[in-house]
Amino acid sequence: MASLQDQLRGLVYSTEHGDICPGCRQPQAACRCTELAEQQRIEALDGIVRIRRETSGRKGKGVTTLSGLPLASAELKALAKTLKKRCGTGGSVTDEGVIEIQGDHRELLKAELERRGYTVKLAGG
Repeated sequence: MASLQDQLRGLVYSTEHGDICPGCRQPQAACRCTELAEQQRIEALDGIVRIRRETSGRKGKGVTTLSGLPLASAELKALAKTLKKRCGTGGSVTDEGVIEIQGDHRELLKAELERRGYTVKLAGG
């Protein structure tokens, strides 16, 4: 008898299991690809939070980006929400684990993150 893995090879949908993950070939309910990718991203970090100001691709509008935060996705979103409130502005969290805060708030964010115990570097110009 063929294993479930062999049966699901090449499938994208199964009437028995529903959607199939293209990465691990498991049913979406049992898929752990996003958890594993998140864990690998956190393990690859060096423990230093880098804060930089970027304008590229934003029609001259500046944003402050924070990268290197060793937090899971849900914790990262909660921290982003707190930091956006602290700065009084909007922002977002990218899929790569980078927090973007609208405007130039490098010094304020550096002070806030150091107060929370992170090692912070101002990167770029």
